[in-house]
Amino acid sequence: MNKYKKLLIGILLDAVGYVSFLIPGIGEFTDAIWAPVSGWLMTKLYKGKAGKVAGIISFVEEALPGFDVIPTFTLMWIYTYVFNKK
Repeated sequence: MNKYKKLLIGILLDAVGYVSFLIPGIGEFTDAIWAPVSGWLMTKLYKGKAGKVAGIISFVEEALPGFDVIPTFTLMWIYTYVFNKK
């Protein structure tokens, strides 16, 4: 998959995580659903050990209240394509 397509998908997935943060009262319920989905999607977008670690981080970030503002997918893209060039 093209790295810029991954970036766009990551930004969209981060936006989905923000939506639950914006809806008072319902946000915690949707986080219970979104957290495992977010972790699974992260492992599908980024393969290997880095993808697994990012999946766990994404799951924890979405499961903990108040941490929804962290753009985990975008940060993983930056790590993969800016800081960890191979």
